[in-house]
Amino acid sequence: MKILAKNGNELLLLAMKGDAAAKGDYLLIEDKGRSMAVQVYDEEYLSSQSLIEDMVREEVVNASSAENLHDPLNIGSLSRLVRDARIFKAKIRAAVVDGRLTSDVTWLPSRVESKIRRLKMKELDSLLGRTGVYPIPVGRSGDEDFEIFAEDLDGKLTIITGKKESGKSHLSKLLVKTLVQHGAFVVVFDLNNEYGGLAYNRDGSPSSIHDRVMALEPGKGLKLSLDYCGKAAVSGMLKNALDMPPASLREFFRIWDWLENKKTLGVEAIGNAVNTWNINELVRDALVSRFHSIQSSRLFADSGGFRFEDAMKGGGAALIINMGESSGTVRRMTVELVLSKIVDLLERKVIPPIFLFAEEAHLYIRETYWEDLITRMRHFGVYTTFVTNQPDALNDGIYRQVDNIFLFNFTNDSDLEKIAKVSLADGDTIRSIVRTLPQRQCLAIGKAVCDLPVVVKVAASEVLTLGETKRFFKKKG
Repeated sequence: MKILAKNGNELLLLAMKGDAAAKGDYLLIEDKGRSMAVQVYDEEYLSSQSLIEDMVREEVVNASSAENLHDPLNIGSLSRLVRDARIFKAKIRAAVVDGRLTSDVTWLPSRVESKIRRLKMKELDSLLGRTGVYPIPVGRSGDEDFEIFAEDLDGKLTIITGKKESGKSHLSKLLVKTLVQHGAFVVVFDLNNEYGGLAYNRDGSPSSIHDRVMALEPGKGLKLSLDYCGKAAVSGMLKNALDMPPASLREFFRIWDWLENKKTLGVEAIGNAVNTWNINELVRDALVSRFHSIQSSRLFADSGGFRFEDAMKGGGAALIINMGESSGTVRRMTVELVLSKIVDLLERKVIPPIFLFAEEAHLYIRETYWEDLITRMRHFGVYTTFVTNQPDALNDGIYRQVDNIFLFNFTNDSDLEKIAKVSLADGDTIRSIVRTLPQRQCLAIGKAVCDLPVVVKVAASEVLTLGETKRFFKKKG
């Protein structure tokens, strides 16, 4: 392999038939004691007008002559080698200075003297100083095992995105399982009731985190008492999930305070008070309609109920909130209550920081709430991972603050353009690599890979896979 040309931060490398490199591979260019790391993002044939004319001429001769032409100088084989020559397009990622990578690349390697070789992932990790205490084995990069570290997700905002059935939830489950194994507490808003499979291995036996997986369905396992939720959480739910007008909200607070002073706060008591309270009929109608929504959701218990602090004792747990069978209104109510209560507990330091995994968040989290999730809540100790197949559903404000992105296959041009504009990597790399990624392979970008894009083949799942597309016509064995 030899350097052919440079254009901006891109190198064109001339490769002959025996030179092999895949999209995403890192190469090390060494020249007189200096080194430079580059990443291959595309491959094409060496092409010139004269080469094309020679190929056409030879094909015409071969087609018009049945005789084997005498070639004593073996020029034909040399010609074939030239035709098979390829160009690797590579982005300059960093220079190597004193055994460490630096973005300060102020020199150009020699076309003649420089030597180019493949850079192994272990070498790259060593140059980056990429280490940690809590490893998460994600899969393989090239022919080597690849891992990230839980510390790179701690306190960070992460996005996992790709088209349908590309492997997003597969990676998400792997992250959840390993975080729990390391003692972390994870809350999952599960839109398809698929994360419950984390409790079991593929053969049906209990998984390593079986006793630490808690599946909660709104109205069943997840019922909260009104006094446990508190006025602030219920207020947020009424305002944001049920669109209660301010006048009605004020009357609701008066009813709440009155019942709380009498120590009779409960769903049934609120219903009775709403029907007998001396208020304007329009306000009463608004209160009655919201009360019916609260009652039908079955989210509230008059006594007892679920307590997050009780579930977050010991060494790590996954709280799976199954919302697959809940209506859109109940989903929004559930999310408002859960997030408000968790933030309240974190503010009072009753529970440790948590990792939040939100599947298709745009379907149940109002847009104005995302800013809270990625700024205010982050400081309290809620570290969010968004999992979506619609990158344009997340606003640019989220992408500007994102720390890690795991990009699975996209072929739609508008999706690719959206990601390329706001991603942590350059647009050429995104468009070329992501478009051709096979299923369950992703491009990892961000803090988890020290800001150097890495192509990763996600490991096979050890746990029971739920949430796969149900089909009428099944394949025959």
